[in-house]
Amino acid sequence: MNTLILPENKDPMGTAIYDFFKYGKAARLRVFSSQFDEDEIPVATLFRSYNEMPPIEQTALRLSTGKILDVGAGSGCHTLALREMGKDATAIDISPLSVKVMKERGLNAMPVNLFDPLFCESFDTILMLMNGSGIIGKLEHLGDFFQRMKLLLRPGGCVLMDSSDLKYLFEEEDGSYLIDLAGDYYGEIDFRMQYKQVKGDTFDWLYIDFDTLSLYAAQYGFKAEMVEEGSHYAYLAKLTLRN
Repeated sequence: MNTLILPENKDPMGTAIYDFFKYGKAARLRVFSSQFDEDEIPVATLFRSYNEMPPIEQTALRLSTGKILDVGAGSGCHTLALREMGKDATAIDISPLSVKVMKERGLNAMPVNLFDPLFCESFDTILMLMNGSGIIGKLEHLGDFFQRMKLLLRPGGCVLMDSSDLKYLFEEEDGSYLIDLAGDYYGEIDFRMQYKQVKGDTFDWLYIDFDTLSLYAAQYGFKAEMVEEGSHYAYLAKLTLRN
């Protein structure tokens, strides 16, 4: 697993977050993929308030208890909402620029990679939102992910993670699905971002359907529960260690 922290010259999203925080506006945060057409992320949405969040994110925040870890926290919108709810949350991100913004917002934030073995605190709730499964990268890394969760979760703790089933992208007019079962898993996507002249490296991002997540969870001693379904085949899952 990648355990790196991003350098500023390879951190387009962090740069966009910093610009928006400092100046109240940002240029286009462009997203490229070998599998899709060019897209962009509206930077303002990374600063959304609780009331502007999708229902599954609101549910995840309400269900978060005890000592909470917000993984890949970005601008800190979820951590901020948790603090406003009176909850104890720590944010981590691999972008030092994003962490700088979160600290300036008064949040407890650290530049940490979830898979860094030197990071060994323990938590009651590990929160992974905005397609939280993405940082796992590929199905083959799920074993490493669940082993990390075993180390970081306190007894009785849980992971609250959202993802989406991309199967709908392969739906035919007759309702069938045209998926190459001999190829890579259809939820394994590669992305690259650019903000102004700051270009990031290509990275792997995992969208995983709930049945596949459940299968891997059981294999590594976890139970997966479907908490809530959202729009565009999104869902919120709760992962707990089996006794």
